[in-house]
Amino acid sequence: MERIVFTAKHEELLLQIPLFKDLSPKVQHSLLERLDCAVYNIKKNDIIARQDSPCRELMVLLEGKLKVDIIDALCNEVLIEHIIAPRAFATPHLFKADTTLPATFKATEDGVLLKATKDSVFKLISEFPDLLKSFLCVAGNCNKCTVLRLRALSYKNIRSRFVAYLFEQKLVDNNIVHIDHNQAQLADYICVTRPALTKEISKMAKEGLILMKGKTVELLNIPELRKAIL
Repeated sequence: MERIVFTAKHEELLLQIPLFKDLSPKVQHSLLERLDCAVYNIKKNDIIARQDSPCRELMVLLEGKLKVDIIDALCNEVLIEHIIAPRAFATPHLFKADTTLPATFKATEDGVLLKATKDSVFKLISEFPDLLKSFLCVAGNCNKCTVLRLRALSYKNIRSRFVAYLFEQKLVDNNIVHIDHNQAQLADYICVTRPALTKEISKMAKEGLILMKGKTVELLNIPELRKAIL
């Protein structure tokens, strides 16, 4: 990684991340003035942080994309998610008693990374309750995403994993699900091959269980779909 100058463009991107975007202008100004940080150019395939290493800094991807993987007990590489800038990552682990990172973060394209010292982040959080609230919300959402991802992978067949994924995305009292991935990304996400996933989706459509157009899926028979994950 090559350190670069922290520019006005980087400041603008930093204030767009969920952790900071809803803060008042006063808090955002203090953040930019007092956050002890450094900015780096990162290259495709750079390892940004490794599984089992300590989380010592707040890390924010300002530009680019990261792939997040874990190595499970059987030494299998399991995709957890893709991180798209601008976004902070590994946030829940910064202030835990055990700061060990559970995953490896790898750049899938060139980008820009910001690192802020733990002490400067802690001082700002201690002073501004709104920032503390935002930090706790982001940390909670990160943990929830990881739990849901691993829950989907606990199922053994393609249909069960796909249905579990759909129900994770489903809103209450709404049979229309808007998913975050295209079929290639989704196959990678639930650790199956794309042809096998495409075949299963086609089969489910013929059975009258779902209707899928692009990234929109209509759940036509929820009771039958639930049987796949019972």
